[in-house]
Amino acid sequence: MADMIDTETLMGAGGGPGLASRAPTTPTRAAPPVRRGWTVALAGLGALLGSLDVVVVSTALPALRADFGASLSQLEWTINAYNLAFACLTLTGAALGDRFGRRRMFVAGLALFTLASAVAALAPGPGLLIAARAVQGAGGALVLPLTLTLISDAFPAEKRGVAIGLWGGVTGVGVAIGPVLGGAVTEGLSWQWIFWINVPIGLAMIPLSFLKLRESRGPRPQLDLVGLVLAAAGMWALTWAPARAPEAGWGSVEVTGALVLGVVLVAAFLRWERRARYPMLPLAYFRLRGFSAANGALFLQLVSLLGAVFMISQLFQLGLGNSPLEAGVRILVWTGMPLLVAPVAGALADRYGNRLFMLTGLLLEAAGLGLMAVVTEPGVAYGKLVVPLILAGVGISMVFPTAANAVTSAVPPADAGVASGVNMALRELGGVFGVAIAAVVFARAGGYGSPQAFMDGFVPALWVSAGASAAGAVVAAFVPGKAGEARDAKAMAER
Repeated sequence: MADMIDTETLMGAGGGPGLASRAPTTPTRAAPPVRRGWTVALAGLGALLGSLDVVVVSTALPALRADFGASLSQLEWTINAYNLAFACLTLTGAALGDRFGRRRMFVAGLALFTLASAVAALAPGPGLLIAARAVQGAGGALVLPLTLTLISDAFPAEKRGVAIGLWGGVTGVGVAIGPVLGGAVTEGLSWQWIFWINVPIGLAMIPLSFLKLRESRGPRPQLDLVGLVLAAAGMWALTWAPARAPEAGWGSVEVTGALVLGVVLVAAFLRWERRARYPMLPLAYFRLRGFSAANGALFLQLVSLLGAVFMISQLFQLGLGNSPLEAGVRILVWTGMPLLVAPVAGALADRYGNRLFMLTGLLLEAAGLGLMAVVTEPGVAYGKLVVPLILAGVGISMVFPTAANAVTSAVPPADAGVASGVNMALRELGGVFGVAIAAVVFARAGGYGSPQAFMDGFVPALWVSAGASAAGAVVAAFVPGKAGEARDAKAMAER
């Protein structure tokens, strides 16, 4: 069947060793105890750091613009630098965790992220701030994919939906409190404190992670160095192109050249993976609809979400004249939904399957953003925006945990790190494209000259975000239902 991995494919080209035979032949030892509560808490906090940082920075964009005199391009790069580094290095982070220890690399990522946060807080201008954001992204590329891997290692498949739902809920805390925290900190203290708050959290998590998390590794005894370089370079080119497009133009030699180079490097990576003895990404997994369709839907959802975050975080301040704190509180009805809905969606997905929640969530997100585009105008009353924001927020909350669960459940447990690495890389790649596309549409249709000019650009940009969610719903329809997931899980267990 097309949705199952055949034995010959898993064996690799030329009859090379299969995944099961590639595990190191070390003496069997008793597995250390699993502290599931601590695993969910620490993995959730690790994901919170990454999600909180993107949203907090989005809320502080007007303050950065005023303090540094930053251009639209520099504002984009305070977000894109993080997303770019993250997208390029996520597969690398997952592979390093599989090879050298997931707990060890998780802690290393926390240390790097914490250090970069301190540098960002001390930045005297946009240049150093953007560079520090890139290093934060590198730390996040170690932390975020390993959060899902740590949970997958700690929980059996039949209980994983609940755990990933809790992970999604904790992640939702970052999304929920980000605008409020960013607004309160920016207004009451200064924008620098949106980075300083990461430092004590990171310093507390490092020793706790050493003490409470179980160490685990993937099945490959060697690191696929060629694959790592090709994957990182290819993702760099593919994310550089949309990040530069708003300033250089989509038709420029720089952007089109980067896109072509990215496609060539990714093709070279895929060709190498077909014949590598220990591939970092077994290509046979893309034959599984639970893996490929869920990743495709999530990519489009992040195109929608990050584009919408980039625009809506500015709407309330630049378009409607709210203070940063007022803007954060008003956005809470949108960003607070994952905290309430994601754990419930994750738990119900164990019973009813992931597809139902992914499809419904993406349609709700598209409907909410589209309705917001219809009602938004200069001086629009906040009451008209509440229902669209809630609809979009509920939709986002239903997709986050179920897409992650579908991807990690589609592959053998030992390769949960690979699955989460691909999942996180496509999330960040989608985010970079989302911000770039929204910025291009906004700049062509409007600008920052007046509230009316802002609205002229905001509305079409939000329509594009709504369209990306609708396209994601079409892709999500191809994710296997509950019966298909059970069949694939049974086939995987028999391999």
